[in-house]
Amino acid sequence: MPLIALTTVALLALCIAADGSNATITRTDGGTREGYITVTGGRVWFRVLGAESPKTPLLVLHGGPGATHDYLEPLATLADERPVVFYDQLGCGNSDRPDDPTLWTVERYVAEVGEVRDALGLSRVHLLGQSWGGGLAAEYVIAQKPDGVESLILSAPLLDTDRWVADQRANLAAFPDEMQEAVREAEASGNFDSPEYQEAMAAYYARHLCRTDPWPECLNRTFEKISLPVYLGMWGPSEFTCTGTLREFSVAGQLAGVPVPVLFTCGKHDEATSEAMAYYRSLVPGSELAIFNGASHSHHLEETDAYLAAVREFMRRVDAAD
Repeated sequence: MPLIALTTVALLALCIAADGSNATITRTDGGTREGYITVTGGRVWFRVLGAESPKTPLLVLHGGPGATHDYLEPLATLADERPVVFYDQLGCGNSDRPDDPTLWTVERYVAEVGEVRDALGLSRVHLLGQSWGGGLAAEYVIAQKPDGVESLILSAPLLDTDRWVADQRANLAAFPDEMQEAVREAEASGNFDSPEYQEAMAAYYARHLCRTDPWPECLNRTFEKISLPVYLGMWGPSEFTCTGTLREFSVAGQLAGVPVPVLFTCGKHDEATSEAMAYYRSLVPGSELAIFNGASHSHHLEETDAYLAAVREFMRRVDAAD
């Protein structure tokens, strides 16, 4: 494995030095590198932590769609052992936000993952996706069949839109009738600013999105920066209805063909239900599932130490078996 002898720093340096490189570093601070990568449609922002480590990097794909990397910042702890690479998908966070709804497609975001890898010289990588990022990671491996992906870590992934919507509707049915009616009225009228709808969603999120009170600062930061054009264009008006480009999304039928080790994770109270995750695990030979009993969709924030330990141990085992 001669490429492993090159650290991520060396690969980045080669990338930056090359004529016509798609990556530009704007900040270097010890083992941290930040900058921008030119992808189809604009530039995306990235940050590499632990860049001097020679171990296989972890590339992190955030959810949303339309969220940012911020709420996944606890994964930076893993940079004590290997490079950890964050980036904000196009239209999100620190990246360019072009006014072009034709860019908000699964296919373009899949291509973006490859463009980021190429620009940063990530010839070998562990790929972690959370929520929509999990579906993106799975689709990237299935559709592109890329070389060098050592493992997939799918944290509360969106893998089938119909199943996801059905699970959210089932979750909603466990709430009081007046809350359900507030959601129905908002979806019918298009008025998602009503106090009744906002209260209903706050209650839903407190049970199924993040159960800590107050929410961690990094999650609040992501919510403050959510890209509504991307969320509305890819998903739709609410958590319970998909009208965007993800409305027919499903990789469930192709999961058996994933050729790398897979770790699924979820919380017991997750939007990505433990029953759904157990089903997806059954479709991937040799895959693993970690369920965090006191947690929900943000189990990496609610049970951070246990989550990081599970991810760290999984990657170590994959590295050792290589």
